[in-house]
Amino acid sequence: MRALSRTLVCVTTAVGIAVGGLATAGPGVAADAKPAVSAEAVTPLAVVNFGLTIEEAKKVQRVLRDHWGYTDKIDGQLGTNSWMAMQRFLKKHWGYTDKIDGDPGPNTVMALQRWLQAKWGYDGEIDGDPGPKTRAAFKRMANACPNC
Repeated sequence: MRALSRTLVCVTTAVGIAVGGLATAGPGVAADAKPAVSAEAVTPLAVVNFGLTIEEAKKVQRVLRDHWGYTDKIDGQLGTNSWMAMQRFLKKHWGYTDKIDGDPGPNTVMALQRWLQAKWGYDGEIDGDPGPKTRAAFKRMANACPNC
């Protein structure tokens, strides 16, 4: 009950500050307000590590660099360029048939799951959902290369 009371007080305070701030502003303030940045400037960096740590993702990037055309920095952030290289690998060997776009969507994940099932102990469905079993097998694969 105490937590609920605190939450209500916080919400009420926040609403009061917002309303009070607008109520005391001059008539031209709201009309002249402009966003601080454009929507393009705040687009988040698409990083999808599927549960890998930074060090594990760096290992994957090194393999992708050495064999699949990854040319970006080895930073442990599996972004668009990392996934494009992974898609090239999956297209050649594991039935990925979609475009090489760097988006690890369901088709990329299904091909990844086929590889993980064949080589890294994945025993789940080939369903395009990077759930706990997919993440665990991906982690096993990343840690299998101690010198990467």
